[in-house]
Amino acid sequence: GRLRELIGDRDDVQIVGDRFVFSSEVLFASGEAELSAAGRDEIAHVSDLLREIAAQIPPEIDWIIRVDGHTDNIQMLPGAEFSDNWELSQARALSVVRDMVNEHGISPRRLSANGFGEFQPLNPANTAEARAQNRRIELKLTER
Repeated sequence: GRLRELIGDRDDVQIVGDRFVFSSEVLFASGEAELSAAGRDEIAHVSDLLREIAAQIPPEIDWIIRVDGHTDNIQMLPGAEFSDNWELSQARALSVVRDMVNEHGISPRRLSANGFGEFQPLNPANTAEARAQNRRIELKLTER
């Protein structure tokens, strides 16, 4: 509830249960793991929110922000920078984590980067719309 209150009504990030969910297109160019300028802006905004929320967490709770990368099921082209979607999803999650640490002062002790590739789709349909839904970064505030 507090996350929804802080985020408000935005198209570029959604609150789903206990997670921030970003479409990969908002953060990255196709097949890339380097944050775009718009992606860096989004991570700056969510980092501010997370610092505000973290300040309200009781000190006895050992929490982390889990950054999960997900892709669609389209295989990488031969010669692409990443050998498969698992590698791409991990690289994207790590890019977000590094930005949060290096640019926004989030403690690396409070972050985890995870790549799930195409193996946890939100929508299993084999359509362009479903694939777009599956390309995402999720940030989840959770206990260690």
